Amino acid sequence: PAALFVVSLTVFPLLFGLVIAFSNWNLSNPAGRQFNGFDNLAQMWADPFYWNALTNMVWYCLAILPEYVVAFGLALMLNAQIRARKFFRVAFLLPLMLSPVAVSWMIGKSMLVIQPAGPIIRLLRAVGFENPALFSTGWTAKAVIMAMDAWTFIPFMMIMILAGLQAIPKELQEAARVDGATGTRAFWEVTFPLMLPVSITALLIRLIFKLKLADIIINVTSGGPGGATDSVTSFIFREYRARSNVGYG
Repeated sequence: PAALFVVSLTVFPLLFGLVIAFSNWNLSNPAGRQFNGFDNLAQMWADPFYWNALTNMVWYCLAILPEYVVAFGLALMLNAQIRARKFFRVAFLLPLMLSPVAVSWMIGKSMLVIQPAGPIIRLLRAVGFENPALFSTGWTAKAVIMAMDAWTFIPFMMIMILAGLQAIPKELQEAARVDGATGTRAFWEVTFPLMLPVSITALLIRLIFKLKLADIIINVTSGGPGGATDSVTSFIFREYRARSNVGYG
């Protein structure tokens, strides 16, 4: 049963995807699927929209580093003896409980739209911005997409790092304090080296999720303006759904 499960859900879709990739298959074409060799690959190599999406994907992946810094800082704070620590743990985990589709509609479609003006747009106008059109230029739109995605997934890295921090033996930290290593020095020489395995795991899992970034982009900007926010996954989705080009997608 396990072998059948793997074959049906992993091996077969992979092989079938490879067959489609070497086919000219447009759903609007009554001729159906036709083998076309490496034509799709040649089209992809010459497609500026694909390279634009791939470049955007590099920027989205680089955004993981500041996300990791924020997540580590929040984990350190929640690991310390602060007031209302249990409340903050629950509050910081709330975004993780929401689906990216819900986040894109609540924030991108409700709070950041110009017509009708969402609450964040009204706030920006109140503090002096005349035309706070966040999705009108490429870099601002891309930054907003990164921020919404980060808000959703930073708690994921935070909870993994927090678990790693709580697994560090207190004897090591006490020995570091006895040896005179306090504050920043104790962090860089004791805490951070011990957290490297957990950090690498969290970064790799976050990278996997980042490479699948599409739902927020599709719901908020549809890849615009002019493909400035496209990821490779959202580009594939648009090729398949909007243009019915299954083979190239």
